[in-house]
Amino acid sequence: MTDTATHRYQRLNAVNVVETTRTLQRRVAARFPDRGLRQVADQLISVAEQVAGSASTARVRLRRIRVGSRALSLVVVLVTIVALVLTLRDAVSNGPERSFEWLPLIESMVNDIVFAAIAVYFLYALPNRIERSYLLGQLHRLRSLAHIVDMHQLTKDPERLRPDFRSTPETLDIELSTAQAMENYLDYCSEMLSLLGKIAALCAEESQDSVILDTVSTIEALTSGMSNKIWQKISLLPGR
Repeated sequence: MTDTATHRYQRLNAVNVVETTRTLQRRVAARFPDRGLRQVADQLISVAEQVAGSASTARVRLRRIRVGSRALSLVVVLVTIVALVLTLRDAVSNGPERSFEWLPLIESMVNDIVFAAIAVYFLYALPNRIERSYLLGQLHRLRSLAHIVDMHQLTKDPERLRPDFRSTPETLDIELSTAQAMENYLDYCSEMLSLLGKIAALCAEESQDSVILDTVSTIEALTSGMSNKIWQKISLLPGR
């Protein structure tokens, strides 16, 4: 097996994720053209395309920010070193004659070093904070969409299709009168949740940030748990 083929199966392909999402949207639109689930599928495509499209541009933007922050950090270090050298040179040649008079000078130099270290730390961590903020925004959107999908399947109860089911004045009309229609509906919800987990993983494909990776794992666990509930419903449908 070539290196290219090996690499192909070691990471998610954004193009394939988007194409799979489009295929699902077409299937939902063909079977449930007038249901709200179709609009959810449309939104899923929008999120998938945005995540896939921003992956490469985000890497370029992050690389530029990282180069800029490193350059500024170097400038801060050089300016601090030059200032300290000049200060020490002037102090040695024209400074105070008694020892206790050196204390304010030493205190000032220590403060300069501390402030320079803080500035360098801030600049060094800036690219990671920007990346984290952007990715957390995307992941929050995916988590919200997962809950929307869950809301769509919430009232799809297999008990409604039992012969002895008795409705009440508060019973909602779900407009799914056959076991096959309900199974298709629930199956599409499960597939959407699975794709949401894949899109979340796609967000963190290039990230090593522990907060991002933990958030992705949380979303994957959330969508997996929701999908398991859906398959429990499917297993209770008449005729299965």
